Amino acid sequence: MKTFRHLKTVAAIATVVAATTISTAAFANPFEALFGRQQAPAPQAYAYANPNEDGSERADFRRQVVNYPTKEAPGTIIVDTPNTYLYLVMPGGKAMRYGIGVGREGFTWSGVKTIERKAEWPDWTPPPEMIQRQPYLPRFVAGGASNPLGARAMYLSGSVYRIHGTNAPSTIGTQVSSGCIRMVNEDVIDLYNRVGVGTKVVVLPQSHGRSASLN
Repeated sequence: MKTFRHLKTVAAIATVVAATTISTAAFANPFEALFGRQQAPAPQAYAYANPNEDGSERADFRRQVVNYPTKEAPGTIIVDTPNTYLYLVMPGGKAMRYGIGVGREGFTWSGVKTIERKAEWPDWTPPPEMIQRQPYLPRFVAGGASNPLGARAMYLSGSVYRIHGTNAPSTIGTQVSSGCIRMVNEDVIDLYNRVGVGTKVVVLPQSHGRSASLN
């Protein structure tokens, strides 16, 4: 009888300890428990904007290797603003092409930048000029699934612009941002892993109309 009571006591203590450990971990970082900070989201099908005439998804916005002859060196990023594509130049006249969202009317821009910083699941602090235009915006959003910068951000030199993920994948293929270049999270993770700080980024003007053929 004493042995049985002893076993029941040990089991009860173990249950309390386990429950306390789980509760403490969740309390210590509830945001991470809810959103899985710095965890890559599972691949999923996205309902991209600007569908085909029959309403089906535009396959050209999916990540794919295409023919893309250019004088830019392999490893260069080219942002095709009017066609809402981003190209990562590869050897042999090829490029990895991604669908993107770009700046809305009045917020498009062009030029040559470099990636000066990279961040995983970045926090978002809207710049003062954005707050002035949109005073209802939050002043700070911690990194995570609800953050508009998405899973990764690559900050462009001498500017407030970034290439970043998004929590609104349906905006890919549209002109909707304040000048940043947005990608679905699985694509921005892929690009982030392929490029480093110092990568050249060429942003083409809105009037540019070049396209690329599929491989």
